[in-house]
Amino acid sequence: MAASDNKNSLLNYVTVYVMLPLGVVNENNELSDPETLEAQLKRLKQEAGIDGVMVDVWWGIIESDGPKQYNWTAYKKLFQLIARLELKIQAIMSFHKCGGNVGDVVTIPIPKWVRDVGDSNPDIFYTNRKGTRNDEYLSIGVDNVALFDGRTAVQLYSDFMNSFKENMSDLIQSGDIVDIEVGLGPAGELRYPSYPQSQGWEFPGIGEFQCYDKYLTRDFKEAAAKADHPEWDFPEDAGEYNDKPEDTGFFKKNGTYVSEEGKFFLTWYSNKLIFHGDKILGEANKIFNGLKLNLAAKVSGIHWLYNHHSHAAELTAGYYNLSERDGYRPIARMVSKHYGILNFTCLEMKDTDNADEALSAPEELVQDVLSKAWKEGIDAAGENALETYEAKGYNQILLNARPNGVNPNGKPKLKMYGFTYLRLSDTLFEDDKFELFKKFVKKMHADHDYCGDAGQYGQEIVPLEMQNSQLTEEDIADAAQPSGDFQWDSETDMKVDG
Repeated sequence: MAASDNKNSLLNYVTVYVMLPLGVVNENNELSDPETLEAQLKRLKQEAGIDGVMVDVWWGIIESDGPKQYNWTAYKKLFQLIARLELKIQAIMSFHKCGGNVGDVVTIPIPKWVRDVGDSNPDIFYTNRKGTRNDEYLSIGVDNVALFDGRTAVQLYSDFMNSFKENMSDLIQSGDIVDIEVGLGPAGELRYPSYPQSQGWEFPGIGEFQCYDKYLTRDFKEAAAKADHPEWDFPEDAGEYNDKPEDTGFFKKNGTYVSEEGKFFLTWYSNKLIFHGDKILGEANKIFNGLKLNLAAKVSGIHWLYNHHSHAAELTAGYYNLSERDGYRPIARMVSKHYGILNFTCLEMKDTDNADEALSAPEELVQDVLSKAWKEGIDAAGENALETYEAKGYNQILLNARPNGVNPNGKPKLKMYGFTYLRLSDTLFEDDKFELFKKFVKKMHADHDYCGDAGQYGQEIVPLEMQNSQLTEEDIADAAQPSGDFQWDSETDMKVDG
């Protein structure tokens, strides 16, 4: 029986969204080429049957004129255009700079009046051991420090989201805006900017720890003193961006990372990141509480060096993930406190996509992260990391979307909440590529046509509940205990070329 023959099989339907171009609203706060955009979105809706679009809502554009001077005009026009086409909207609260990362084709800095604070106080930015600053995103060290026209960084983000809610309330109430993905770091991801191409990082380098601003330095020294080890300090032997793990004292076999001092540092470094996410998601939860929409947070797919015993690239990014310590379930537990969705990336990647020296394992990493979300009782969504136009990538996404295949009689054992395709471009509409994309959407929909009633596939959006409890260090330590992963089939039962 084909999946589409059985109404119960609609419960296998996985939504497909398409990410809009980074500069769809340009740095002058103008909607770029709305005629071409509308024509492309019509094709995606009518011919491919996509469910909606995802779009970056840039802090650096909206609040560029000055503190609390929000200008939503262009985004309002954009969202109204999308809603007219009966496409749903996933809005990213993009508190980071666009430019300097993989795929960044435009440059949109954070607001100038915020950067101006950094002219006299550069410690508002993430800083590596050499003292190099990174202006992609404000350091989590200033989350609670009132440096920005009397406001803390957390208040900046909270006020922005409040203004979004007020100005887009009609589109939220009408059900056109369905998801709010809360930006929590560089590239919108909950991580440190440990592998910046703008500072010379190249794949598959280990990256560098980014905690040397005065605020995080002070916090660490206070934590070390409280632990009766005032002599402990940041690592001196963790190498530089493009080093290999074995060439460093910190990440080599039996290196500093397994010492008591190393473990203390890594716990502090990763916990700071998780509690940062908790604070910002907590603000979002308070703002959007009671509204029919989802909250989401994105985690970065750091697949390189995953097969090295130190997981060095994950550690520098803030993911304290080792064979004997789970780095992702604590994040999932934090997200669960806010009834959020965990969004992940690199869903299209195979282990064989990169050279052996990269020690890359995206397939195992995806299984790891999605499993931990599901074990914490929350939904998982995802994206491709790089441009994807071929059957191999689509089939891998389909496998991850339903790791044990379609259940023709009802909900599958494992199913992702949704997938966002990166990204809308002229290339996607080239004949063969678009035909294959249409097949991909159909297979994600379990061979069903587009379905506009989310309740039919078990994903009716309910009012957002209030945060259920406070996250504690004990929560994180408990979630960090190894718990294993779910099993994946070897290949999808819904191949686009099958």
